[in-house]
Amino acid sequence: MQATKIQRDHSLQSDEALMQQYAQGDFAAFEQLYQRHKGGLYRYFLRQLADKTLAEDLFQEIWSKVISHATQYQTTAKFSTWLYTLARHKLVDHVRHLKVVAKVIEETEQDNEHHTMSADTGQHNTPENLWEGSKAAEALKGCIEYLPRVQRECFLLKEEAGLSLDVIAQIVDANYEACKSRLRKAYESLRQCISRKIGGKLND
Repeated sequence: MQATKIQRDHSLQSDEALMQQYAQGDFAAFEQLYQRHKGGLYRYFLRQLADKTLAEDLFQEIWSKVISHATQYQTTAKFSTWLYTLARHKLVDHVRHLKVVAKVIEETEQDNEHHTMSADTGQHNTPENLWEGSKAAEALKGCIEYLPRVQRECFLLKEEAGLSLDVIAQIVDANYEACKSRLRKAYESLRQCISRKIGGKLND
């Protein structure tokens, strides 16, 4: 009963509070953090790299760094911002140029796996709309690789990690408007590319 209560309490805690608790020796707090972020972080590495083994290695290295740097974490930074900044730096350390995306983000049947675009970019730009239909989904696989690196990076941080534009701006060291512009251009380029590949126009 006590263990269940502790876990339930952890589920209500913010990431930042959990990180503080883990730094004080609460391993259950770390487990909660890991469960919250493992999916998005792994997919972020996987879509940036063509090598699944390397993606898994970097994924593990980041969590090892989270563990080893737990006492240095400052709550002035959101945990997700800190986590994905570590991830981005790790990518830069391991590859000179980000490799092309090998596979498109697969549609999931679970609602909580869907990340919709914010009002900044418009509801009609959601990934679900872009990837509607098997032909468009297949075409998108080849289109993402042609995005400029800075646009692809913002796109993946938004759609894989589900981060806000404010957080993405901090991670990529750019201002909010620049990130907003990159994301808008990425969706526009993807729509145009898919339209050319399938020989038709996508509905806005």
